[in-house]
Amino acid sequence: MDRVAATPLGDMAHDLSLWGLFLQADWVVKLVMVGLLLASVLVWAIIFDKIATIRRANRSADEFEDHFWSGGSLDELYRREGENPAHPIAAVFGAAMREWHRSAERLRGGSELAAAGTQERLDRAMNVTVQRQMDRMERWMVFLASVGSVAPFIGLFGTVWGIMNSFTAIAGMQNTNLAVVAPGIAEALFATAIGLVAAIPAVLAYNKISTDLSRFAGRLEGFASEFGAILSRQTEAAASGARAPVAAE
Repeated sequence: MDRVAATPLGDMAHDLSLWGLFLQADWVVKLVMVGLLLASVLVWAIIFDKIATIRRANRSADEFEDHFWSGGSLDELYRREGENPAHPIAAVFGAAMREWHRSAERLRGGSELAAAGTQERLDRAMNVTVQRQMDRMERWMVFLASVGSVAPFIGLFGTVWGIMNSFTAIAGMQNTNLAVVAPGIAEALFATAIGLVAAIPAVLAYNKISTDLSRFAGRLEGFASEFGAILSRQTEAAASGARAPVAAE
């Protein structure tokens, strides 16, 4: 027993603080712990960034739609927000207006076939822009899903490795006293705990943020459909020789 107490394991056997458990852990378990802690920090950074991004996008969309449906000039709104869009819904609006302006001159006095082709291009431009904007907003979501599903298993790997080392050390010391066994088991289980600390927020945040992103995608698609209907009427009017769109109807 005296020989056991003189070993490093014996000196640190009673240090069951979180820092002590980390210091006593095998180097493989330490790498697992550090990796999971870094993943947890990145998870929280992504969570805060996504929450702020979605709130900012919804707030900008509210302000834009107020201007859009106020009855003002669409060309003026395009010059103010559509040419250099700062948020997703303005990007959708700008893409449609750019395509409409390219087609407006060819539409005057044109055929119904030309009007149908213009409408198809307008719809395609808005759909592509919606997809591109959502791809940007969904960036790093795969990382949240990966951490949520993989982190517990990485932590479990660290636990299994640590327990294997603990039992090897116990066999070498030929001592099964609980005071000798407990610290090694505790430091091994600490890896699983860190894995859960990283995984649980990632899973919860992924579900919540995915729902919010789906709602915002629906909002963009709804705006694209409404604006597409407005431009469809203006396209038909332009084909018959009427003037370009002035305001949302």
